[in-house]
Amino acid sequence: MSKKAILVKRNYPKDLKHQVQLKEFIELAESAGYEVVDIVVQTREMDRRYQIGSGKIHFLAEIVQSTKADKLIFYNKLSVIQLYNISKVCGVDVIDKFHLILEIFAQRASTKIAQLQVELAKLEYELPKAKARVSLAKKEEHPGFMSVGGYEESQLQDIKRRISKIREDLKVIGKKENAMRSRRREHGIALIALAGYTNAGKSTLLNALTNENIQVDNKLFTTLSPTTRAINIKGRKALLTDTVGFIEDLPYWMVDAFRSTLDEIFLADVILLVVDASDSLEEIQRKLKTCYDTLWGKIKSTPIITVFNKIDLISKEKRKEIKKVIKSQNSVFVSAKKSSGFEEFKEVIYKNLPIWKRAKIKLPLAKESMSVLSWLYEDADLIKVTYNSEINVEFEAREEVVNKVCNEYVE
Repeated sequence: MSKKAILVKRNYPKDLKHQVQLKEFIELAESAGYEVVDIVVQTREMDRRYQIGSGKIHFLAEIVQSTKADKLIFYNKLSVIQLYNISKVCGVDVIDKFHLILEIFAQRASTKIAQLQVELAKLEYELPKAKARVSLAKKEEHPGFMSVGGYEESQLQDIKRRISKIREDLKVIGKKENAMRSRRREHGIALIALAGYTNAGKSTLLNALTNENIQVDNKLFTTLSPTTRAINIKGRKALLTDTVGFIEDLPYWMVDAFRSTLDEIFLADVILLVVDASDSLEEIQRKLKTCYDTLWGKIKSTPIITVFNKIDLISKEKRKEIKKVIKSQNSVFVSAKKSSGFEEFKEVIYKNLPIWKRAKIKLPLAKESMSVLSWLYEDADLIKVTYNSEINVEFEAREEVVNKVCNEYVE
Protein backbone atom coordinates (compact mmCIF):
# COMPACT_ATOMS: atom_id res chain seq x y z
CA MET A 1 0.00 0.00 0.00
CA SER A 2 1.53 3.33 -1.07
CA LYS A 3 2.03 6.11 1.45
CA LYS A 4 0.10 9.35 1.09
CA ALA A 5 2.21 12.44 0.53
CA ILE A 6 1.60 16.15 0.18
CA LEU A 7 4.05 17.94 -2.10
CA VAL A 8 5.14 21.46 -1.15
CA LYS A 9 7.04 23.86 -3.37
CA ARG A 10 8.16 27.42 -2.77
CA ASN A 11 8.70 29.28 -6.00
CA TYR A 12 11.26 32.02 -6.23
CA PRO A 13 9.74 35.30 -7.46
CA LYS A 14 10.33 35.77 -11.21
CA ASP A 15 11.29 32.09 -11.60
CA LEU A 16 9.91 30.94 -14.96
CA LYS A 17 10.70 27.23 -14.54
CA HIS A 18 8.33 26.41 -11.68
CA GLN A 19 5.73 24.53 -13.80
CA VAL A 20 8.37 22.25 -15.32
CA GLN A 21 9.99 21.73 -11.92
CA LEU A 22 6.64 20.87 -10.34
CA LYS A 23 5.86 18.30 -13.04
CA GLU A 24 9.22 16.60 -12.47
CA PHE A 25 8.70 16.79 -8.68
CA ILE A 26 5.40 14.90 -9.00
CA GLU A 27 7.09 12.27 -11.18
CA LEU A 28 9.80 11.82 -8.55
CA ALA A 29 7.25 11.27 -5.78
CA GLU A 30 5.29 8.78 -7.86
CA SER A 31 8.51 6.97 -8.86
CA ALA A 32 9.26 6.55 -5.15
CA GLY A 33 5.85 4.92 -4.68
CA TYR A 34 3.96 7.78 -3.02
CA GLU A 35 0.33 8.64 -3.65
CA VAL A 36 0.22 12.41 -4.09
CA VAL A 37 -2.93 13.55 -2.28
CA ASP A 38 -2.38 17.30 -2.54
CA ILE A 39 0.06 19.93 -3.79
CA VAL A 40 0.74 23.24 -2.06
CA VAL A 41 2.65 25.98 -3.90
CA GLN A 42 3.65 29.44 -2.71
CA THR A 43 5.65 32.18 -4.43
CA ARG A 44 7.70 34.21 -1.99
CA GLU A 45 11.17 34.69 -0.54
CA MET A 46 12.32 31.98 1.85
CA ASP A 47 11.05 31.99 5.42
CA ARG A 48 13.91 30.98 7.73
CA ARG A 49 11.60 29.12 10.09
CA TYR A 50 9.34 27.19 7.74
CA GLN A 51 10.70 27.69 4.17
CA ILE A 52 7.16 28.85 3.23
CA GLY A 53 5.10 31.42 5.17
CA SER A 54 3.84 30.67 8.69
CA GLY A 55 0.23 31.11 7.59
CA LYS A 56 0.76 28.59 4.79
CA ILE A 57 2.31 26.12 7.24
CA HIS A 58 -0.79 26.15 9.46
CA PHE A 59 -2.95 25.76 6.34
CA LEU A 60 -0.71 22.80 5.45
CA ALA A 61 -1.33 21.27 8.88
CA GLU A 62 -5.08 21.36 8.20
CA ILE A 63 -4.59 19.57 4.86
CA VAL A 64 -2.51 16.89 6.61
CA GLN A 65 -5.40 16.28 8.99
CA SER A 66 -8.07 16.18 6.27
CA THR A 67 -6.13 13.95 3.86
CA LYS A 68 -4.50 11.78 6.56
CA ALA A 69 -1.18 12.23 4.75
CA ASP A 70 1.82 10.25 5.98
CA LYS A 71 4.52 12.63 4.80
CA LEU A 72 5.28 16.14 3.61
CA ILE A 73 7.78 16.38 0.78
CA PHE A 74 9.33 19.77 0.06
CA TYR A 75 10.86 20.61 -3.30
CA ASN A 76 13.20 23.09 -1.62
CA LYS A 77 16.18 22.09 0.49
CA LEU A 78 15.28 22.19 4.18
CA SER A 79 17.55 23.12 7.07
CA VAL A 80 17.51 21.22 10.38
CA ILE A 81 15.53 24.02 12.03
CA GLN A 82 12.97 24.05 9.22
CA LEU A 83 12.56 20.26 9.40
CA TYR A 84 11.94 20.51 13.13
CA ASN A 85 9.55 23.46 12.94
CA ILE A 86 7.47 22.03 10.09
CA SER A 87 7.16 18.58 11.65
CA LYS A 88 6.19 20.15 15.00
CA VAL A 89 3.35 22.17 13.44
CA CYS A 90 2.10 19.52 10.98
CA GLY A 91 2.68 16.38 13.08
CA VAL A 92 4.06 14.19 10.28
CA ASP A 93 7.42 13.17 8.85
CA VAL A 94 9.02 15.83 6.64
CA ILE A 95 11.65 15.37 3.91
CA ASP A 96 12.96 17.42 0.98
CA LYS A 97 13.56 16.57 -2.69
CA PHE A 98 17.11 15.37 -2.14
CA HIS A 99 15.97 12.91 0.53
CA LEU A 100 13.25 11.78 -1.89
CA ILE A 101 15.85 11.07 -4.59
CA LEU A 102 17.88 9.07 -2.07
CA GLU A 103 14.77 7.01 -1.27
CA ILE A 104 14.39 6.19 -4.96
CA PHE A 105 18.09 5.31 -5.24
CA ALA A 106 17.80 3.00 -2.22
CA GLN A 107 14.85 1.21 -3.83
CA ARG A 108 16.76 0.71 -7.10
CA ALA A 109 20.15 -0.29 -5.62
CA SER A 110 20.50 -3.96 -6.58
CA THR A 111 24.29 -4.39 -6.53
CA LYS A 112 26.87 -4.06 -3.77
CA ILE A 113 28.53 -1.03 -5.35
CA ALA A 114 25.16 0.71 -5.87
CA GLN A 115 24.23 0.05 -2.23
CA LEU A 116 27.55 1.49 -1.05
CA GLN A 117 27.08 4.59 -3.22
CA VAL A 118 23.54 5.12 -1.93
CA GLU A 119 24.71 4.76 1.66
CA LEU A 120 27.54 7.23 1.03
CA ALA A 121 25.14 9.75 -0.51
CA LYS A 122 22.78 9.38 2.47
CA LEU A 123 25.62 9.94 4.93
CA GLU A 124 26.91 12.96 2.98
CA TYR A 125 23.37 14.35 3.04
CA GLU A 126 23.04 13.67 6.76
CA LEU A 127 26.47 14.98 7.80
CA PRO A 128 25.73 18.75 7.85
CA LYS A 129 22.40 18.06 9.55
CA ALA A 130 24.13 15.94 12.19
CA LYS A 131 26.61 18.77 12.81
CA ALA A 132 23.72 21.22 13.22
CA ARG A 133 21.91 18.89 15.64
CA VAL A 134 25.03 18.53 17.77
CA SER A 135 25.42 22.32 17.82
CA LEU A 136 21.80 22.77 18.87
CA ALA A 137 22.11 20.12 21.56
CA LYS A 138 25.15 21.88 23.03
CA LYS A 139 23.10 25.07 23.22
CA GLU A 140 20.34 23.02 24.89
CA GLU A 141 17.87 24.10 22.21
CA HIS A 142 15.10 21.81 20.97
CA PRO A 143 15.36 18.69 23.18
CA GLY A 144 14.35 16.34 20.37
CA PHE A 145 13.46 15.98 16.72
CA MET A 146 10.76 13.77 15.29
CA SER A 147 12.26 10.39 14.26
CA VAL A 148 15.80 11.57 14.94
CA GLY A 149 16.82 10.70 18.49
CA GLY A 150 19.72 12.02 20.56
CA TYR A 151 22.52 14.35 19.70
CA GLU A 152 25.60 12.60 21.07
CA GLU A 153 28.89 13.71 19.58
CA SER A 154 29.65 10.04 18.95
CA GLN A 155 26.86 9.87 16.36
CA LEU A 156 28.58 12.54 14.32
CA GLN A 157 31.90 10.72 14.58
CA ASP A 158 30.23 7.44 13.57
CA ILE A 159 28.95 9.09 10.38
CA LYS A 160 32.41 10.46 9.56
CA ARG A 161 34.07 7.07 10.16
CA ARG A 162 31.50 5.27 8.01
CA ILE A 163 31.95 7.81 5.18
CA SER A 164 35.72 7.25 5.30
CA LYS A 165 35.28 3.46 5.23
CA ILE A 166 32.87 3.52 2.26
CA ARG A 167 35.19 5.85 0.33
CA GLU A 168 38.06 3.41 0.84
CA ASP A 169 35.88 0.48 -0.30
CA LEU A 170 34.77 2.39 -3.40
CA LYS A 171 38.35 3.37 -4.15
CA VAL A 172 39.36 -0.31 -4.17
CA ILE A 173 36.42 -1.15 -6.45
CA GLY A 174 37.33 1.79 -8.70
CA LYS A 175 40.90 0.53 -9.12
CA LYS A 176 39.62 -2.90 -10.15
CA GLU A 177 37.20 -1.37 -12.66
CA ASN A 178 39.93 0.86 -14.12
CA ALA A 179 42.15 -2.20 -14.55
CA MET A 180 39.28 -3.98 -16.32
CA ARG A 181 38.79 -1.01 -18.67
CA SER A 182 42.49 -1.05 -19.50
CA ARG A 183 42.40 -4.79 -20.27
CA ARG A 184 39.38 -4.32 -22.53
CA ARG A 185 41.12 -1.53 -24.44
CA GLU A 186 44.23 -3.71 -24.81
CA HIS A 187 41.97 -6.26 -26.49
CA GLY A 188 40.72 -3.65 -28.94
CA ILE A 189 37.31 -3.22 -27.34
CA ALA A 190 35.81 0.28 -27.46
CA LEU A 191 33.86 1.57 -24.45
CA ILE A 192 30.60 3.40 -25.25
CA ALA A 193 28.44 5.01 -22.56
CA LEU A 194 24.77 5.96 -22.68
CA ALA A 195 24.21 9.17 -20.73
CA GLY A 196 21.42 11.70 -20.45
CA TYR A 197 18.60 13.08 -18.39
CA THR A 198 16.58 10.54 -16.46
CA ASN A 199 13.76 8.85 -18.41
CA ALA A 200 15.15 9.89 -21.81
CA GLY A 201 14.94 6.30 -23.09
CA LYS A 202 18.52 5.11 -22.53
CA SER A 203 17.55 1.58 -21.47
CA THR A 204 15.19 1.20 -24.43
CA LEU A 205 18.03 2.32 -26.71
CA LEU A 206 20.37 -0.24 -25.13
CA ASN A 207 17.80 -2.98 -25.76
CA ALA A 208 17.31 -1.93 -29.38
CA LEU A 209 21.03 -1.73 -30.16
CA THR A 210 21.94 -5.04 -28.50
CA ASN A 211 18.72 -7.06 -28.95
CA GLU A 212 18.49 -7.42 -25.18
CA ASN A 213 15.50 -7.19 -22.86
CA ILE A 214 16.68 -4.99 -20.00
CA GLN A 215 13.88 -3.78 -17.69
CA VAL A 216 12.30 -0.57 -18.95
CA ASP A 217 9.81 1.44 -16.87
CA ASN A 218 8.29 4.85 -17.45
CA LYS A 219 9.75 6.05 -14.14
CA LEU A 220 12.61 8.26 -13.10
CA PHE A 221 15.91 6.55 -12.21
CA THR A 222 14.94 3.05 -13.41
CA THR A 223 18.65 2.43 -14.05
CA LEU A 224 20.89 2.92 -11.04
CA SER A 225 23.55 0.25 -11.48
CA PRO A 226 25.38 0.33 -14.84
CA THR A 227 24.29 -2.35 -17.33
CA THR A 228 26.88 -3.36 -19.94
CA ARG A 229 26.33 -5.40 -23.10
CA ALA A 230 28.52 -6.34 -26.07
CA ILE A 231 27.81 -4.65 -29.39
CA ASN A 232 29.30 -4.82 -32.87
CA ILE A 233 29.62 -1.54 -34.78
CA LYS A 234 30.51 -2.28 -38.43
CA GLY A 235 32.95 -4.99 -37.42
CA ARG A 236 34.33 -3.12 -34.40
CA LYS A 237 33.82 -4.77 -31.03
CA ALA A 238 32.49 -2.51 -28.31
CA LEU A 239 30.83 -2.55 -24.90
CA LEU A 240 27.74 -0.38 -24.47
CA THR A 241 26.91 0.71 -20.90
CA ASP A 242 23.63 2.17 -19.68
CA THR A 243 24.15 4.55 -16.74
CA VAL A 244 22.17 6.43 -14.09
CA GLY A 245 20.25 9.42 -15.45
CA PHE A 246 20.94 13.05 -14.58
CA ILE A 247 18.50 15.45 -12.98
CA GLU A 248 18.47 19.21 -12.43
CA ASP A 249 20.17 20.64 -9.34
CA LEU A 250 21.82 17.36 -8.41
CA PRO A 251 24.11 18.39 -5.52
CA TYR A 252 27.87 17.92 -5.80
CA TRP A 253 27.95 15.43 -2.91
CA MET A 254 25.49 13.16 -4.73
CA VAL A 255 27.53 13.28 -7.95
CA ASP A 256 30.65 12.61 -5.88
CA ALA A 257 29.03 9.63 -4.12
CA PHE A 258 28.16 8.05 -7.48
CA ARG A 259 31.59 8.70 -8.96
CA SER A 260 32.26 4.97 -9.48
CA THR A 261 29.10 4.65 -11.57
CA LEU A 262 29.58 7.94 -13.41
CA ASP A 263 33.13 6.92 -14.31
CA GLU A 264 31.50 4.64 -16.89
CA ILE A 265 30.62 7.90 -18.66
CA PHE A 266 33.65 10.02 -17.77
CA LEU A 267 36.14 7.33 -18.89
CA ALA A 268 34.31 6.10 -22.01
CA ASP A 269 35.69 6.32 -25.56
CA VAL A 270 32.38 7.65 -26.90
CA ILE A 271 29.42 9.18 -25.04
CA LEU A 272 25.90 8.84 -26.43
CA LEU A 273 23.96 11.72 -24.87
CA VAL A 274 20.31 10.67 -25.14
CA VAL A 275 17.61 13.35 -25.34
CA ASP A 276 13.83 12.93 -25.31
CA ALA A 277 12.86 14.63 -28.59
CA SER A 278 9.19 14.64 -27.59
CA ASP A 279 9.87 17.25 -24.90
CA SER A 280 9.29 20.91 -25.65
CA LEU A 281 12.23 22.87 -27.07
CA GLU A 282 12.58 24.67 -23.73
CA GLU A 283 12.67 21.33 -21.91
CA ILE A 284 15.25 19.91 -24.28
CA GLN A 285 17.49 22.93 -23.75
CA ARG A 286 17.07 22.78 -19.96
CA LYS A 287 17.87 19.08 -19.77
CA LEU A 288 20.83 19.37 -22.13
CA LYS A 289 22.23 22.16 -19.96
CA THR A 290 21.91 19.91 -16.88
CA CYS A 291 23.73 17.11 -18.69
CA TYR A 292 26.54 19.38 -19.88
CA ASP A 293 26.90 20.91 -16.42
CA THR A 294 27.29 17.42 -14.93
CA LEU A 295 29.84 16.37 -17.56
CA TRP A 296 31.73 19.67 -17.65
CA GLY A 297 35.30 19.37 -16.43
CA LYS A 298 35.10 15.59 -16.06
CA ILE A 299 35.64 14.64 -19.69
CA LYS A 300 38.41 15.90 -21.96
CA SER A 301 38.32 15.25 -25.70
CA THR A 302 35.81 12.39 -25.55
CA PRO A 303 33.41 12.67 -28.51
CA ILE A 304 29.77 13.23 -27.55
CA ILE A 305 27.00 12.16 -29.93
CA THR A 306 23.67 13.83 -29.14
CA VAL A 307 20.96 11.21 -29.74
CA PHE A 308 17.48 12.67 -30.15
CA ASN A 309 15.30 9.71 -29.19
CA LYS A 310 11.53 9.10 -29.52
CA ILE A 311 11.20 10.66 -33.00
CA ASP A 312 8.19 8.39 -33.52
CA LEU A 313 6.36 10.83 -31.22
CA ILE A 314 7.22 14.04 -33.11
CA SER A 315 6.48 15.58 -36.50
CA LYS A 316 8.97 16.42 -39.26
CA GLU A 317 8.42 20.09 -38.44
CA LYS A 318 9.43 19.49 -34.80
CA ARG A 319 12.59 17.75 -35.97
CA LYS A 320 13.47 20.77 -38.13
CA GLU A 321 12.88 23.07 -35.15
CA ILE A 322 15.20 20.97 -32.96
CA LYS A 323 17.94 21.09 -35.62
CA LYS A 324 17.53 24.85 -35.90
CA VAL A 325 17.59 25.56 -32.16
CA ILE A 326 19.96 22.84 -30.91
CA LYS A 327 23.04 23.34 -33.05
CA SER A 328 24.94 20.09 -32.54
CA GLN A 329 27.43 18.99 -35.19
CA ASN A 330 27.47 15.42 -33.90
CA SER A 331 23.80 14.44 -33.61
CA VAL A 332 21.33 11.83 -34.86
CA PHE A 333 17.57 11.31 -34.71
CA VAL A 334 16.32 7.84 -33.78
CA SER A 335 13.40 5.92 -32.35
CA ALA A 336 14.60 3.23 -29.95
CA LYS A 337 11.05 1.86 -29.73
CA LYS A 338 10.73 1.50 -33.52
CA SER A 339 14.47 0.85 -34.16
CA SER A 340 14.42 3.53 -36.84
CA GLY A 341 17.37 5.74 -37.84
CA PHE A 342 19.84 3.08 -36.64
CA GLU A 343 21.82 2.76 -39.87
CA GLU A 344 22.92 6.41 -39.75
CA PHE A 345 23.28 6.15 -35.96
CA LYS A 346 25.78 3.26 -36.16
CA GLU A 347 27.69 5.05 -38.92
CA VAL A 348 28.10 8.12 -36.68
CA ILE A 349 29.20 5.92 -33.75
CA TYR A 350 31.73 4.15 -36.00
CA LYS A 351 33.25 7.45 -37.15
CA ASN A 352 33.73 8.52 -33.53
CA LEU A 353 35.32 5.30 -32.26
CA PRO A 354 39.03 5.47 -31.39
CA ILE A 355 41.13 5.50 -34.55
CA TRP A 356 42.69 2.18 -35.50
CA LYS A 357 46.24 2.05 -36.82
CA ARG A 358 47.36 -0.17 -39.67
CA ALA A 359 50.50 -2.28 -39.25
CA LYS A 360 52.43 -5.13 -40.89
CA ILE A 361 54.34 -7.87 -39.12
CA LYS A 362 56.22 -11.04 -40.04
CA LEU A 363 55.84 -14.14 -37.96
CA PRO A 364 57.97 -17.29 -38.13
CA LEU A 365 56.33 -20.51 -39.29
CA ALA A 366 56.04 -21.85 -35.77
CA LYS A 367 53.41 -23.07 -33.34
CA GLU A 368 53.77 -19.91 -31.23
CA SER A 369 52.81 -17.76 -34.24
CA MET A 370 49.42 -19.46 -34.40
CA SER A 371 48.53 -18.15 -30.95
CA VAL A 372 49.50 -14.62 -32.06
CA LEU A 373 47.30 -14.97 -35.15
CA SER A 374 44.46 -16.29 -33.03
CA TRP A 375 44.76 -13.30 -30.74
CA LEU A 376 44.75 -10.89 -33.71
CA TYR A 377 41.65 -12.58 -35.13
CA GLU A 378 39.95 -11.78 -31.81
CA ASP A 379 41.23 -8.26 -31.13
CA ALA A 380 42.05 -6.78 -34.56
CA ASP A 381 40.81 -6.56 -38.13
CA LEU A 382 43.00 -8.84 -40.27
CA ILE A 383 43.34 -7.32 -43.74
CA LYS A 384 45.74 -9.79 -45.32
CA VAL A 385 47.56 -12.96 -44.23
CA THR A 386 49.99 -14.77 -46.54
CA TYR A 387 52.07 -17.87 -45.87
CA ASN A 388 55.53 -18.27 -47.44
CA SER A 389 58.76 -18.96 -45.62
CA GLU A 390 57.22 -16.61 -43.04
CA ILE A 391 53.70 -15.51 -42.17
CA ASN A 392 53.04 -11.96 -43.43
CA VAL A 393 50.23 -10.24 -41.57
CA GLU A 394 48.63 -6.89 -42.31
CA PHE A 395 46.05 -5.71 -39.77
CA GLU A 396 44.29 -2.75 -38.18
CA ALA A 397 43.73 -2.36 -34.45
CA ARG A 398 43.67 0.09 -31.58
CA GLU A 399 46.96 1.76 -30.82
CA GLU A 400 47.38 -0.32 -27.65
CA VAL A 401 47.05 -3.57 -29.61
CA VAL A 402 49.34 -2.40 -32.44
CA ASN A 403 52.03 -1.32 -29.98
CA LYS A 404 51.84 -4.58 -28.08
CA VAL A 405 52.27 -6.67 -31.25
CA CYS A 406 54.90 -4.45 -32.86
CA ASN A 407 57.07 -4.49 -29.78
CA GLU A 408 57.83 -8.13 -30.64
CA TYR A 409 57.13 -8.50 -34.35
CA VAL A 410 57.76 -5.61 -36.76
CA GLU A 411 58.19 -5.97 -40.52
